[in-house]
Amino acid sequence: MRPQAQPLPLLPTMGVGSYASPGWFTLGRSRIREGELGPADIDEMFEDATRIAIADQIEAGIDIVSDGELRRQRFVYEMFDRLSGLKRVPSRRKLGVPFYDMAPGFSVEGEVTAPNGLGVAIEFEALKRLAPGHALKVALPGPLTFAGSIMPARGQERATLDRLSDILRDELARLVAAGADCIQLDEPGFAEPPYGLSSAEAALVINRTIEGLDARMAVHVCFGNNAGRPKRPRAMRPLMDGMATLACQQLVLEFANREMADLELLSELSMRFDIAAGVVDVKSFHVETPAEVAARIERCLDHVKPDRLTVTADCGFSALPRFLARAKMQAMVEGARLVRARLDAS
Repeated sequence: MRPQAQPLPLLPTMGVGSYASPGWFTLGRSRIREGELGPADIDEMFEDATRIAIADQIEAGIDIVSDGELRRQRFVYEMFDRLSGLKRVPSRRKLGVPFYDMAPGFSVEGEVTAPNGLGVAIEFEALKRLAPGHALKVALPGPLTFAGSIMPARGQERATLDRLSDILRDELARLVAAGADCIQLDEPGFAEPPYGLSSAEAALVINRTIEGLDARMAVHVCFGNNAGRPKRPRAMRPLMDGMATLACQQLVLEFANREMADLELLSELSMRFDIAAGVVDVKSFHVETPAEVAARIERCLDHVKPDRLTVTADCGFSALPRFLARAKMQAMVEGARLVRARLDAS
């Protein structure tokens, strides 16, 4: 049994999921691709990088700690290696500015399965071991996001979504059995659902994946962060019909890089969901001051009660240099403390 986590403060802070890679870790990944590291070397490299991601969060004062997802490449793409029944389709462009079209796609060649699971429950076991006594969160991509890179035969879209939903539900059950009580499904695919689904239909796919699980479930809806760039139109109102029907307890939403647009929608959403509001812009190299973060939190509190609000970043820190990620986390924590002090004094 792991040590009991300390009670969370009002306006708890957390990262969204992925963390910035240390420079040596990026170099190590290239050595893996070139076959220069053995299995023991690779295990040690991932373990050490995860320790650093956790230590940076704890040093910054983050209240809800995650593992930084450094065992995965770019949040989801490496996880496709754990799926069978798919054939990798190489990207058509490999030169120039990084963008989404450089990511591989996959065609369906058989029944889509995950014979050994997705590995996230194993990652969570490591997180428990490396961050004893801390509140923990684990995040994994949702079915829509997986499906966005998979091209099934015509007429097989529904069956493919159902298989992905089943695979993810199995992994979620493993996480619950491992003691995960705060689980986040990342769904940049919700803003532009695959296979022509509407927002309401996309919500049904997510609900099929998460309903009835004995854990606090969050859904992170964002607009893309590959290489620090969004992919989709960043208006939140067109997503409301679907978002309002999600079977989760918390919504994790980005606001800072959108100049805090659509905050008024939180008045309605927070009647049903707890809200984790992104008040740090991970798509900008500007380092927010604690006062700037505090001002953004105060604007969120115009629409969300303090006991329903969690303070977070817009998305993961993986597209930022580590020194910027550290600075932004520290500003986020200090900004939350400023607002807490104001609330305590009022």
